[in-house]
Amino acid sequence: MKQDWWKEAVVYQVYPQSFCDTNHDGIGDFNGIRSKLDYLKELGVNLIWINPCYQSPMVDNGYDISDYYQVNPMFGTNEDLDALIQEAKEKGIGVLLDLVVNDCSDEHPWFQKAVQDPESEEADYFIFKTTEDGQPPNNWRSNFGGPAWTQVPDGRWYLHTFDKRQPDFNWENPDLREKLYNMVNWWLDKGIAGFRVDAITFIKKDLTFASVPTPDGSLYQIENYQNYPGIGEFLTELRDRTYGKRNAMTVAEAVGVSMDYFPDYAGENGYFSMIFDFNWYDMKGEADKSSKEAVHRWRQKMFDSQEQISSLGCWSGGVLESHDEPRGINKFLEPKDQSRTSAACLGTIYFFLPGTPFIYQGQELGMTNSVWNSIEDFKDVMVHNRYRECVENGGDTEALLQELREYSRDNGRTPIQWDNSEYAGFSDTEPWIPVNPNYPQINAAAQQGDPSSVLSYYKKLVALRRDPKWKEVFSEGKFIPQREAEDYLIAYRRVLEDKTAGIFCNFTGKAQTVRVSEEVEEILLNNCDNLEQEAGTLTMAPYQAVVLSLK
Repeated sequence: MKQDWWKEAVVYQVYPQSFCDTNHDGIGDFNGIRSKLDYLKELGVNLIWINPCYQSPMVDNGYDISDYYQVNPMFGTNEDLDALIQEAKEKGIGVLLDLVVNDCSDEHPWFQKAVQDPESEEADYFIFKTTEDGQPPNNWRSNFGGPAWTQVPDGRWYLHTFDKRQPDFNWENPDLREKLYNMVNWWLDKGIAGFRVDAITFIKKDLTFASVPTPDGSLYQIENYQNYPGIGEFLTELRDRTYGKRNAMTVAEAVGVSMDYFPDYAGENGYFSMIFDFNWYDMKGEADKSSKEAVHRWRQKMFDSQEQISSLGCWSGGVLESHDEPRGINKFLEPKDQSRTSAACLGTIYFFLPGTPFIYQGQELGMTNSVWNSIEDFKDVMVHNRYRECVENGGDTEALLQELREYSRDNGRTPIQWDNSEYAGFSDTEPWIPVNPNYPQINAAAQQGDPSSVLSYYKKLVALRRDPKWKEVFSEGKFIPQREAEDYLIAYRRVLEDKTAGIFCNFTGKAQTVRVSEEVEEILLNNCDNLEQEAGTLTMAPYQAVVLSLK
């Protein structure tokens, strides 16, 4: 197999709880994923990334792992997962699993032993501190809200970057690292294609554990400690002892890694095959996402990031949506601009950038944010932690609720909408999280035979990205942004030897005429019924996106 085979891959992310339920409990499962492999093959993807499916009390939806060697019974058995991996491989689809090694669940036997016996070997697998005044060791704030320290009955405090039921590992302990590497290799031996690596930039700590003064006396955000000096030693060892010895793909969630360190993480000899490029991930903070200024700023962020990554010889993963985000059509578009055409336009914008494109389940259908009437509707632990903190501090809970409705992670976690039957064809019983009420209008069954649907367009996107004639252009070709383009136009070229692909996206609800300096040889992709061409110009409909072969 080609060494950098993942550069020509298209990845589909599966959130297993919300994908397909076959055992009638309202929760998705491995056999549900197996039942949709033909759907994924028809879509054209050749990798699926499955979110955490290990044994877990599900405090953080599976990212709190209590046994790395056993799958969660809600999804099936280890044998069911083995069968999924094998059947997917037979259909030409590799499986990526989530690798979560910054922290585990407080129900993991190691942590249980560490709490019970301060002198045990396991006690040093975690970060425990004692204080003379009985107060937390420092003023660090967890990413999920509140202090980053929780006290156990004997008075010790343990560190948790996320929820209090997710204690951080002590990566300074070589015996712990050895156990983690053994686990990683055990999964690789099963024939998986690689890993998406979670929250990896937190594994190195500031060993002084000193408090950091803040202007208003609030807790200091622990997220500021990502990519702490010395982390490279751990990441090099992880790579060399596990996936680096095999032709496996790794994509790291590495928020906080600046361009100065990008080559270390995702360069030719980096710690990982790629890291996600979050530099242009949303338009949050813009008063009107559809404004000329917002589109220009977004375009600049995207182009700046892509040019820097390419100039450094690095590789990235491209995403519009994930399980940690609201739906892309809501992140990037005002309600008045959300449509089949604009969803297809969004897909076109990122799909041909340098890097490996990722599709999140339901994105290919144009799924949208759901409806949340009260705090009780939400399932996400981070939402409830923030709400509790807001109440305790006398904050504006209604304003927070409005923010959560738009940006909550639960928006991306509602069941995928397969058809217009009750519960959207996801299950025949009430799901663990409510189905989006718009499922009768937005679902896979309705889009399957419709050539103008978002699903049909995504099939064309994937087919062009993997087309033997063009795949090297999109994986190896030079990225040339059109920076001085017309307002609302996001345009760039991918060039390799004598082939040039031009990507033109009219990111506005108004028609506009744009300039094209080269002669158009062929229309490779078009999300609207027609495209008006004259010498040197294209007249593009609202949210029209085209990919052209240019002479």
